Amino acid sequence: MIAGIGIDVVDIARFERSLERTPSLRERLFAESERHRPARSLAARFAAKEALIKALGGHAVIRWHDMRVVQDAEGNPDFALSGALSAHVAALGIDRVHLSMSHDAGIASAFVVLERGVGPSVPSRELLGEPEGAAGSETERSEEAP
Repeated sequence: MIAGIGIDVVDIARFERSLERTPSLRERLFAESERHRPARSLAARFAAKEALIKALGGHAVIRWHDMRVVQDAEGNPDFALSGALSAHVAALGIDRVHLSMSHDAGIASAFVVLERGVGPSVPSRELLGEPEGAAGSETERSEEAP
């Protein structure tokens, strides 16, 4: 059963200007493992985090570093949740978090679907609360990936 849906879009040029104008923004919004990416990729990751917040219904227990966008072995985007956010997602009974991201024509976008009641198939990384920098937590793809 779908428990939440969120979508967000970010103007990449505007986001890049924000990063240039406020250098501390990169550190505030992104975990260390995310910060090295180009502006278009960071914009897509920001959109993903905002879409997750919307799917969850608000900012109640959310800290930016408690949600990292990572890639699975096939290069598909996924969330690695930690801290109070991971506990909150588990308390809501969320079994799966689906994430799709893209950037084109100056816009980065992300779509999140939360599911509950789908059973304990393969454990999702986001529910395990994998710590930052854990082995195998992120597989690099080309710089064209969001």
